[in-house]
Amino acid sequence: MNAGTHRPTIIEVDAQAIRENIHQELARMDRKSDLFAVVKADGYGHGLVQVAKFVSEAGATGFCVAILDEALELRTAGFTQPILILGIVEPKYAQLLAEQKISVAVGSCDWLKKAAPFVHGDEPVRVHLALDTGMGRIGFQDQDELKTALDYLQTHSDQFLFEGIFTHFATADETDDQYFKLQLSRFNAFMDVLPQRPRYVHVANSATSLWHKVCEGNMIRFGIALYGMNPSGKALSTPYKLKPAMAVTSELVFTKLLKKGRSVGYGATYTAQQDEWIGTLPIGYADGYPRCLQGFHVLVDGQSCEIVGRICMDQLMIRLPHDYTVGTKVVLVGKSGEQEIKMEDVAEAAHTISYEIACGFAPRIPRIYLHEEKS
Repeated sequence: MNAGTHRPTIIEVDAQAIRENIHQELARMDRKSDLFAVVKADGYGHGLVQVAKFVSEAGATGFCVAILDEALELRTAGFTQPILILGIVEPKYAQLLAEQKISVAVGSCDWLKKAAPFVHGDEPVRVHLALDTGMGRIGFQDQDELKTALDYLQTHSDQFLFEGIFTHFATADETDDQYFKLQLSRFNAFMDVLPQRPRYVHVANSATSLWHKVCEGNMIRFGIALYGMNPSGKALSTPYKLKPAMAVTSELVFTKLLKKGRSVGYGATYTAQQDEWIGTLPIGYADGYPRCLQGFHVLVDGQSCEIVGRICMDQLMIRLPHDYTVGTKVVLVGKSGEQEIKMEDVAEAAHTISYEIACGFAPRIPRIYLHEEKS
């Protein structure tokens, strides 16, 4: 997709905010633990390679991604740090994993057996065994399955390196911790099976690292919080202030005085109850700004302006307090004067989570990086 460099809609990514979020987490961590930055999904919409650079500068010692292609992009960009793929990779790519020294999540002994014929040479495949303690996504579900895989790894140590073991908590960002405790007990039962711990033992995503200190891991998978967003939305307060890294802005490209009784947008779902000024912005649902946000607001000159009419594919309309000149800046996510719209606010209005909103902004919105060079 071509970036829309000839229109005034942009995403600004503050590199210093990302660095500071990393610094704050590192300050709370055990010094013997590693922080792997989760940069999957194009760095949650912030830019994969750029974010990897910023977090490396800030002290992250490795990366987590979701798919092999993301890991390969990091290697191509010159990053030599450990990379862990959290999703399942087809066994036929095992040799590529080994050659590129990319670690992979494995959730069954069957995967190891299918991958073994593809592994040859001096480098083994670095394996992190995934434990399904209650997420229900990938991973070993009982101790016997895990024992079988451990035995296989031991007898095939020339092909596979047992580098890590991990699980993922489903409710670490919720006030009720009963299910979290159930998962933790299951994880501890799995750990009792191990003859010895591998290099990495990791259970902590952003939410777990922020609100739970009961896990004896030595690596944190730091994701949404590094971008300055609260994993719980607004349910829990973070132990330190997160700095949002992403701002989404546009400009008024058209204004008009809409007469009382005239309507706006598809379906004519908004009708002016009096004469009012309407502004048009060049951003829509094709850019990842959800269509359901009719009735939400943006910021113009520090003032809240309601989105009126249905959001179009490439444009949306807002009600202005008075006429503004074409070219006036409009903030969809970020600060304007004393007002601020956080990603969590947009997500709440769209009945979803901030992750989805941030990841959903399309590539045709250019990313502009602020404070790229360390001060």
